Amino acid sequence: MVDASPPSNLPVDWSLLPATASMGKRGELTIGGCSVETLTEQFGTPLFIYDEAHLRSRCREAVEAFGPDVAYASKAFLCTAMAKLAYEEGMRIDVSTAGELHVALAAGVPGDRLVLHGNNKSVEELTMALDAGVGRIIVDSEDEIDRLEALAAQRQVTIAVWIRITPGVHAHTHAFISTGQEDSKFGFSVNSGAAQRVVDRLSTSTALELVGIHAHLGSQVFDLENFAEAAKVVGRFFVPLGLAELCLGGGLGEAYVNGEQTQSLFAWAEATRNALREVGVSDEVSLSAEPGRSIVARAGLTAYTVGTIKELLGLHTYVSVDGGMSDNPRPVLYGSGYETMLARAPQAERPRTIRLVGKHCESGDVLVTQGSVPQDLSVGDVLITPVTGAYGYAMASNYNKVPRPAVVFVRDGLARLVVRREQLSDLLTLDVG
Repeated sequence: MVDASPPSNLPVDWSLLPATASMGKRGELTIGGCSVETLTEQFGTPLFIYDEAHLRSRCREAVEAFGPDVAYASKAFLCTAMAKLAYEEGMRIDVSTAGELHVALAAGVPGDRLVLHGNNKSVEELTMALDAGVGRIIVDSEDEIDRLEALAAQRQVTIAVWIRITPGVHAHTHAFISTGQEDSKFGFSVNSGAAQRVVDRLSTSTALELVGIHAHLGSQVFDLENFAEAAKVVGRFFVPLGLAELCLGGGLGEAYVNGEQTQSLFAWAEATRNALREVGVSDEVSLSAEPGRSIVARAGLTAYTVGTIKELLGLHTYVSVDGGMSDNPRPVLYGSGYETMLARAPQAERPRTIRLVGKHCESGDVLVTQGSVPQDLSVGDVLITPVTGAYGYAMASNYNKVPRPAVVFVRDGLARLVVRREQLSDLLTLDVG
């Protein structure tokens, strides 16, 4: 969402914080029974903090809403601890590269609980998936069909696949995260006839068995009617095929700033099922989805340390922290909005307007264009941006050779480090010159 609304003096809406967020004895913010300030003293900043109870609860809700074949979209946030957690709570894992596949397997997730996506899967990635016994491969191009048929012939096996179709529905979201429209690098168009041609081709293939259809509308979609419309288009295509498996991807929007409203996983599932029933899709069909953001976004927050406060009279107050676009590129990429709050005073009024910026050598390194903080903000304060559990660490980089942050999971008063902070020495591990 675009950060276009004026800043608010009100405290950050508590609904934007992880499920176990609370106030400590000194009025400070705690997550999972752990003081955020204490966590930053122990692990440093910037620091990604995830509420493990929140993560597990959301995974269970997804399974209850969509059934046991629902898959966690790991691109939102992946490390071995997250993959293991999602698997333990009954979810499959959606991976789209050899790297994501490698991490999921390293976490102990069985191959048959993985689904493989990707619009340009290499022979090496497909081979790796077949060796691991990946449960479903989602075909995204005719070139990929050629590769899979060659691999199947070498192995003398039949490979079960889904095909990804584009329903031609334009979601109300940012262009960079909209994927269901006609002009997309993903999938086969229903409207152009490309999807049907692929179905016809696979019907005569002795190497590949078409067992299901996949579609994905986009990301950060709030309007359930968008999902319903896409479901009807996909459903009409699906019914005549007589297949048993249908996946309608992910994309459910999450609130990032005060005033935004999020739909529940259950409402999303109900709207999808009702739309499918309208076009004749049987309840006996195995319906699945791939939530990612809606599992992890609100479960995580980022804690920074304020290093510089620069007042420009009549312009802005620039507040610089020890992270920035390298740990959260979403504001730069999508114009995404976030709230700002202090760990020591999470329910304080926020009358002071700031521009929150990072430490990178870029004028565009802006985390929050118009943020609100208490009047007494000072250098050394721990400043928090909530709802950073999705596409923060996952999209982190080493721009300006800034080491990536640590990640901790908190639960029942205990914190465990799941991803260590990068050290300066790590920046040289790939150099061979």
